[in-house]
Amino acid sequence: MPHLSIKSPYGDLTLFEEDDRLIALEWGRSPNAQTTPLLKEAERQLAAYFDGTLKQFDLPLAPQGTKFYKQVWAHMQTIPYGSVETYGDVAVKLGSAPRAVGGACGRNPIPIIVPCHRIVGAGGRLTGYTGADGVETKRSLLRLEGVHLSPLFAKAA
Repeated sequence: MPHLSIKSPYGDLTLFEEDDRLIALEWGRSPNAQTTPLLKEAERQLAAYFDGTLKQFDLPLAPQGTKFYKQVWAHMQTIPYGSVETYGDVAVKLGSAPRAVGGACGRNPIPIIVPCHRIVGAGGRLTGYTGADGVETKRSLLRLEGVHLSPLFAKAA
C-alpha cells in the first residue's frame, strides 16, 4: 500500500493511500515508503497547514468506517478553520448522542485533515484526542488555528 512518512511539528506522521484516495494518517513512521503524487500533495498541504497558510484541505479521502462514523467525519470537514463545535452540537445536528460523536472522533482515521480536533466538550472543555500527546496536541492544533480557549477550560477535564 502506498504510504509516506513525514515530519511535522507534532512528530512523525504517515499518510496512507488506496485507489488514489487518502485512507489514513497515523502518528509515527512506517518503513519502506512508496511515494505517489497524491501523497506528495498531501505532504505539501499539511506543511502549508502547519505554516498557517492553508485553511482547508483539498484532497480525495476515503476513510473506512460505519455509515454513522462517515457522517460525523463528513460533518467535521464542514467546521471552519479556527472554529469549534461541541460533541453535543454535532449530536443534535446528526440526530445522535454526544458519546456516539465522541466515539466517531476517536476512530477518525485521518486526523488533522479530517479535523476532529475542532470538536470539544461542553463549555469548550478539551477531552480526549488520539494523536501524539493527546489533549496537548488538540490544544496546540486549535491554537495554530487561532482558537482562544476559555481559561476555565484551558486544562483537560
